[in-house]
Amino acid sequence: MNVIKKTTWLEVINKFHFIRRLSTLPDIRIYEVGPRDGLQNESKFVPTDIKIELIHKLAEAGIKNIESASFVSPKWVKQMSDGMDVMKKLKRTPGVNYPVLVPNLKGYESAIKCNIDEIAIFPAGSEGFSQKNLNCSVEEGLKRFKQVAEQALKDGLRVRGYISCVVGCPYDGPVNPKGIAKITEELLMMGCYEVSLGDTIGVGTAGSVQRLLFEVLKVAKPKDLALHFHDTYGQGLCNLLAGLEFGIKTVDSSISGLGGCPYARGATGNLSTEDVVYFLYGLGVNTDIDLVKLNEAGRYICNFLGKVTESKVNRALSDRFKNHNDIIKIASCRATGK
Repeated sequence: MNVIKKTTWLEVINKFHFIRRLSTLPDIRIYEVGPRDGLQNESKFVPTDIKIELIHKLAEAGIKNIESASFVSPKWVKQMSDGMDVMKKLKRTPGVNYPVLVPNLKGYESAIKCNIDEIAIFPAGSEGFSQKNLNCSVEEGLKRFKQVAEQALKDGLRVRGYISCVVGCPYDGPVNPKGIAKITEELLMMGCYEVSLGDTIGVGTAGSVQRLLFEVLKVAKPKDLALHFHDTYGQGLCNLLAGLEFGIKTVDSSISGLGGCPYARGATGNLSTEDVVYFLYGLGVNTDIDLVKLNEAGRYICNFLGKVTESKVNRALSDRFKNHNDIIKIASCRATGK
């Protein structure tokens, strides 16, 4: 009689080398997209002074990269129509990066007037989404963004690339990872220092993220990539863990899980910054971000919007803690002996 040996969970972990990988995680860089990606789909207009105060609070919490504005046409995204005022009036904290999103040369010409150091360009990973979001094909979009990247690099700016719908598209369905790898390669050749892989509608799972990265890492190194997950199906942190195992060290997130896209049916908020920071502290990764102040920033913007935070960590912790180190102790779940 054949005896089936039960596999323990620890054996499964060892089989896939999770322990080895997690013990050698690099320092993780948080790239906050709340003031731009988080707010762009909100129906209630957020005044300039509220946006600026949110950015200030995020910087005070220790966030070093805060995507602060977008220079897309106000006709299409009214919420971002005050980008120039935001960038000119915000008080910049030394050591903090305040990138902006630009769609074309016209947008770039406006952005360059605002004392910026970094821009982000955003081709789509699918034809359907490219037509809806950019009103052109993927190839045409890449040509437009190449012009923007060339000018920005000439002006001494850093250029970051986003790819939307890297796993699934609301119009085309599943997206071929090989196509995403090709777009990634083109963005790096344009001079992008980093390419953020965005699961815009949040349909990804750990398995589909792994399949994606197996292809993308044929043309890029982990240091060239960032992970950008929406949490529509509650898979955000699972997908993040799957990506971190490949050595990627930059994570996009949005304060209190704000977000969505006007051209992506079914897309809900981004992975919450509070949840990501708590998750990373649990892995032993010190982000140097104060979770007490971060939670305060989340409550600030959610109170203005009149909505409950989508961050489970913010809901659980509320305002019960005044000391950041007390939250870290909870996240680490390490018992102390007598």
